[in-house]
This record gives sequence, structure tokens and C-alpha cells, in this order.
Amino acid sequence: MSVDDNTKTISKKAAHKNRISVVMFAHYFSLIWRGGLFLTLFILWVRKLVRGEEDVIFIIEKNPALIIIFWLLFTIEMFFRFFPSKIRSPGCQKQFAKNYIKTGRTEIKIDDNHATILVALVWIGGNVAIGALNLVGIVSNDFMILLSSAFSVCDIICILFFCPFQTFMMKNRCCVTCRIYNWDFAMMFTPLFFVPAPYTWSLLAMSGLLLIRWEVTFTRHPERFSENTNDFMTCKNCTEKLCRHKRQLKGLWQKIDASARKKLQRLLK
Repeated sequence: MSVDDNTKTISKKAAHKNRISVVMFAHYFSLIWRGGLFLTLFILWVRKLVRGEEDVIFIIEKNPALIIIFWLLFTIEMFFRFFPSKIRSPGCQKQFAKNYIKTGRTEIKIDDNHATILVALVWIGGNVAIGALNLVGIVSNDFMILLSSAFSVCDIICILFFCPFQTFMMKNRCCVTCRIYNWDFAMMFTPLFFVPAPYTWSLLAMSGLLLIRWEVTFTRHPERFSENTNDFMTCKNCTEKLCRHKRQLKGLWQKIDASARKKLQRLLK
């Protein structure tokens, strides 16, 4: 093989390595449309506060087509979580028997399992406090819908960029090993409990079923959730390659920080 051919082969391997995965593309698609929804709701909410315009919920319900579109988008995302899918993260796919690849070891090790109670208490406590403010009229139903939309954006940010639950509570290696991965929809739709409407409570109910399915599977088949017993959860079998993406972002921020420090040192001289 010539030097040129060898260079081309290395370039192709590098390009393949850095190519965005299908799962990653799905995450970015969700980030775009969820971000667009949040931005729209936020603008409507601010206009209501500043100009005294119509309630956000009133505007939404005047346009049922918008409700149907976004309801379907969330519902489709949740629907795929109930079944094995190649376009979903391995973090939510480890629950299925199809994805259980025996390692030959029998000891079940789930290091972040004890932190689930802490996460649940923090989340329930926070939402109960906000819900109480809603019940006494301090915050409106508009705000609760906006908050739910904000949670949906934060959910993707946790996956792609930074997750406070992982960093400060769970301490898990990555999203693939995360014990509470399928809690996300139930967590993001919790504020909708205080907004009684078919399109809100149906989303909350479906997310609740998803959470129950996850916890029942964990109780019956904990071996599927342990990297020590399930080879599907190891790096070599990962289809998401999220850690590589996060390392690239970390490297970029380090370069930006180093550049900023150099400029600051020049200015101080």
C-alpha cells in the first residue's frame, strides 16, 4: 500500500470516527424542536406579562393543530421507548431482553442505584413546592406549561452537554449506565399535573406508564441494568458515542479558556 493510500485510509477512519451517529442525530433533532417550542411559549408568556395579552393556554387552545403536532412529537418519542429501537439511546434500550448480552459474570453491580431515592425526593419536593404556588395562585398554569417545556429542553442538554444529576448525585459513568434514564419524560411532564386538560394529562399518564414499565423491568431483571452482567452496556457495543462528543466539547472549551487566559495575560503585562 502506498503512502497516499495509507493516508486516505487513515482519513476515512477518522471521518467515520467523528461522524455523528443516528442516535446523536435524533438527540439534536429533539433539541431543535423542543427548543423551538420553549422559545415560542416563552415569548407568548413574556408578551402576556408585559402587554397583558391573552393567556398562553388560551392561544394554544385556539390553535388545536399546534397541540396535535407537539403532542404527537412527544408521544412518538415515548412510544419508541416501549420497544427495542436502533434510533434510541442504549441508555433506555438496556431494559429489553433482546439487548441483554451475558458477560458470564453473575454479580449485579449498579453503583448509582442508591442515589435514585435522593433524585426522586429532590424532584418531587421541588415540583410540590412549585405546584403549591400554582394552587394558591402565585404562579399560573401558563407558567407550569412553560416550566414543563423548559424541562424538556434541559433533558436533551443533560444528554448532550452536562447532566447535574449525573455529576452531583448519580455519579454514573455515562448515560448508557444511568439507572434513571427512563425517568426523563415523567420528570419533564410533572408540572402538567397541575394543568388539567386532555393533552397535558395524557402526556403525563403515558410518561407514568413508561416509568412503571422501567421500574418493573428493573425489579424483575436487574441483570440487564448492570454493566458487570450485561455486555450491551460496555463501550465497545455503544451506538451512541456520546462520550466522544462530550470530550470534543470539553476540549473546545479548554482551548477557549486557554486562549482567553493568554489574552488576559497580555493585557495585564
